[in-house]
Amino acid sequence: MKLNRLVSTTDLPHEEWLKYRKKGIGGSDAGAICRLNPYRSPMSVYIDKTEDDIEDIDSEAMRQGRDLEQYVAERFCDETGKKVRRANAIFYNPDHPFMTANVDRMIVGENAGLECKTASAYSADKWDNGQIPESYEIQCHHYMAVTGADAWYIACIILGKAFVWQRIERDEEIIRFLTNIEGDFWNNHVLPRVMPDPDGSKACDAIIKKYYPKSGSVPSVSLYGFDDKLKRRQEIKTLEDKLETERKTIDQEIQMYMKEAEIAQNDHYKVSWKTVESNRIDSKKLKKDYPKIYAECCKLSVSRRFEVKEI
Repeated sequence: MKLNRLVSTTDLPHEEWLKYRKKGIGGSDAGAICRLNPYRSPMSVYIDKTEDDIEDIDSEAMRQGRDLEQYVAERFCDETGKKVRRANAIFYNPDHPFMTANVDRMIVGENAGLECKTASAYSADKWDNGQIPESYEIQCHHYMAVTGADAWYIACIILGKAFVWQRIERDEEIIRFLTNIEGDFWNNHVLPRVMPDPDGSKACDAIIKKYYPKSGSVPSVSLYGFDDKLKRRQEIKTLEDKLETERKTIDQEIQMYMKEAEIAQNDHYKVSWKTVESNRIDSKKLKKDYPKIYAECCKLSVSRRFEVKEI
């Protein structure tokens, strides 16, 4: 394995590390670009690579993943008898310099690496029977593409439930496919500053709401080139309404069958229909009887309502 080092991370400040991440496509970006990551989209990656601001996004899940990385590596060594070492560098592919890798561990004595993951018990089914979440599998192939490794191991601690690990063999067809997708993204979107098309994901929703939070600066625009898509949208809406009615009908039939029962169960399904009590504020009464308190408690919410009507 010949590793091409972009920069050492041994004493690299965190902000500088974030800047280097903008210089290429990393392993955690690969799944999003391939539309396999449920939490990020190609549009998310594009914004991350092209914005001048250095945004340090963090969460409790991300912190736990960092804190438990060493534990996962140690458990992997205990389970397999292998030894691992830190890489302490960001690597790049010399034939495709936009492909970079900040790997968790390298396997001592093998042309392979290790990716350490942490998952909640709610995600345990995604690892059942040797399964690997697709986004993580693509991430490992990305690392193999950058480092030239023959294989990549992935290990995951499923909090409070299990520890699993798998070996992923190098697949040249997948690596060619991945390299082409990442090359297209970098050369046709990031470098020329052309935002990728939306893909219907929640991540795209969040970006659109962030960049276009209010209306009014441009009162109206002519609508060109969308007739076929809007016609299809109406067809989908009609189908959704029909399916929603069918679903409600099934629910109602089961409710009529259950009557006062809270639980109905067979070998395949369990249905719950329990009484739930909750207290809700009567906003109309509050506004009428206590207008000052109502005014003090009101919080302005600004959003945009999207509607489509045939004319």
